[in-house]
Order: sequence, then structure tokens, then C-alpha cells
Amino acid sequence: MEIKIPAPAEEILTKLNENGYEAYLVGGCVRDMILGREPGDWDITTSALPEQVKQVFRRTVDTGIQHGTVTVMMGDEGYEVTTYRIDGEYADGRHPDSVTFTPSLTEDLKRRDFTVNAMAYNGNTGLVDEFGGMEDLGRGIIRCVGEPMDRFSEDALRILRAIRFSAQLGFTIEGRTYGAIRAIAPNMVHVSKERIQAELTKLLLSPHPGHISMVYETGISPYVSETFHQVYCRKDGGGLEDGQKQERAGWKPFFGIPSIPVQVPPVRHMRWAAFLRKCMPDEAVKILKDLKLDNDTINRVRTLISWQDYGLGPDKYSIRIAMSRMEPDLFDDLLEFRMCLSEAGARQDLAHTALLVDEIRRAGDCISLKTLAVGGNDIIKAGIRPGREVGLTLARLLEMVLEEPARNTKEYLLQHLV
Repeated sequence: MEIKIPAPAEEILTKLNENGYEAYLVGGCVRDMILGREPGDWDITTSALPEQVKQVFRRTVDTGIQHGTVTVMMGDEGYEVTTYRIDGEYADGRHPDSVTFTPSLTEDLKRRDFTVNAMAYNGNTGLVDEFGGMEDLGRGIIRCVGEPMDRFSEDALRILRAIRFSAQLGFTIEGRTYGAIRAIAPNMVHVSKERIQAELTKLLLSPHPGHISMVYETGISPYVSETFHQVYCRKDGGGLEDGQKQERAGWKPFFGIPSIPVQVPPVRHMRWAAFLRKCMPDEAVKILKDLKLDNDTINRVRTLISWQDYGLGPDKYSIRIAMSRMEPDLFDDLLEFRMCLSEAGARQDLAHTALLVDEIRRAGDCISLKTLAVGGNDIIKAGIRPGREVGLTLARLLEMVLEEPARNTKEYLLQHLV
């Protein structure tokens, strides 16, 4: 096992050691190094108290000092350094009411969520694995540290994190851990929509986006949002839910949850659109708004879903119409989106469409008001009254040009204002 620690993180460990404190890399970065993955963050745990960490390093930020976390700045990068701690009660089902600092690394690792995230490492001691994380990595399973019901009762977000990690790593969820997820799914009411969305997005962007079906199979879906649950669930013996709120009892996943081919690029709006493509566009928008996604992503998903079945070709006119309705990069995403989700015969048609798109772009055909040969001022000077009529006239002229690009001359368009 080759562990490569970035020089700034190594320097932090060394300085803490030189000042008489223990210090280890901990959590996800250790897991990822073992798996040969590039860690996204380098978290450090230490026996030093926050004030002692601040004495050792010149540039620090109090990012979570009440919970023992100080960010140490190394150049332009920040590294979170957290004191060994024991968490108190979790009254809100998400955050500890208090923390107690401890000199024991084992006590600190004991409070963590899953065994694969409860390992620590430094160059002097090597790997510290108190709870079988290495064995679980080898077996490819996600398993809670200690009693699963306790871990999920402490922080309900861990319920979704288990599924997300299984998708990112391609692991299965250990039996008792999976059973606890099902039992404690209602605790998801304690988790904000923003945090739920962040976990679902990471899941969808993973190498195994189809694991999102577990959100339905474990009974989590009603607590994501009502519409999220309704679109892919039905009651035994019945059709899809109507608008009223339903009890969980009797509801089962509707096995029309669409597959999400990994060929769909791992881009947020592409993967969300692939997952929601069986919905009506307005349903998809409501789900994404409920989950507090940004407006740009929501609009892109709406467009991809709305245009997924539009006839692109065989003529250039219909292609130019579609191109005129969205930004060039989103139109390219639409082509790729449909290519990834289509049968072989349809992919041949889409390949032909892509060739026609190239011809349209090389010819410089007008497909937006930006490149129309006349603008609002030209229309007004020609006698059209300022206001709504100007916009309607420009839209009509653009439609004429989309049908026949050669019409895009000032002379021709001004002759056809009415």
C-alpha cells in the first residue's frame, strides 16, 4: 500500500509532532489513498487543542472552533485540523449538542460513520484501523462503526451518505446497516433539502448512478420530497399517487425508475435529466426546486426533458428551430443526452443530425436574434410602434430565416415586416 501525502499536509503533521502532539490524516482521504483514488480533501485529526494548533501555525481560520476545527492555511490552500473529540447527544438528529475533547484517537474514530471512513494514517505510526475498515474495503461493503441504529440516530444524513458511498465506490451496504437505514428513514425529516440535494447529486454523478433506486427501496423517498416520491412510486393495487399526502405504509417502488447509463456525462444537469426523464417537465422542475437546486441547472434539466423526443431532422429547418431555442452548449448536450439514451437505430439518425448541425454552423446560418440582420431599432424606424409589437415582429422574422437562411438580409426582412 503506497501512501502519498501532499507536502503541505505532511508539513502540518510534522510541525504538530515536533511540538509534542499526535496528528494523523483521517477519514475519506485515507480511504481514497488506499483505494488509489485522488482525495478531494485532506482532513487532519490531532491531540492538540484548537488554541494549541493556532499557536503552532501562523495563519489559521476559526472555521468550526466550537467543534474543535481550525483551518490551517498553507499557501493558498486550507487544511482542516480537528482535535480528537467525543460527541455529545444529537437532540436535533443532525448535530451534536456538545463535544468533549479527548486525548484518545480511538475515541475520536469511534464516533465516525462508516468503518471505511474511520481509519487514520501518518508516516510514523502507519495505518490505524480499529474497526475493520481495511477488511471492509477488501470486501467492498459499507458498514457502520458500532451499532448502525445509533450512528443513524445521531445524524440522519448518514442514511443518504451510506447509499452515496455505495454508488461512488461500487460497494454493497452490509445487511445490518441496510436494515437500519430502512428502520430509521423517517429521521430524514431532520435533514435540510440542501444537504439532501448535495448527497443525491454526488450519487447521480458517481460511477453507479443507478444506486438512486435504493432511495426508493429503503423508504427514504417520501422524505426527499412529496413529488420526488410520487413520480416513481405507486400504491399496491393502485395507480400513481394523486396530490394528497400519503402514508408510507403500502407504498412500494414503481419499477419504472429509469436506468441511468454511465455513458451520460457526469454533469449535474445531464444526470438529473437522465433520472427525471420519465417525468413531465413541470414535475421535474418542482422536484428540483423542492431540493433547492440553482435556477441554471433547473432550466437546463427542463430543456433536456422537454426536447428529448422532439424530431430533430431529417431537414435542417427543424434542427435550426431546436438550436434557436437554447444556447449552443445546451443543444450539444441535448444531442449527447439523446445519443446516450437511444436505441442503435435512433443513434444513427442522431449521428446524421450531428452532421447537419456542423453544416449549419459552418454556413453561419442565423439561429438567434443576435445574428438576425435587423434589430429593434430597424423595426421601429420602419414604422412599427415601440413595445410588444417589436418583439413579436422580430420573432416572426426569425422564424422566416430559420426556414430559409438566405432570407437573412436587411433588405428582405424590412420588406416583410407585415
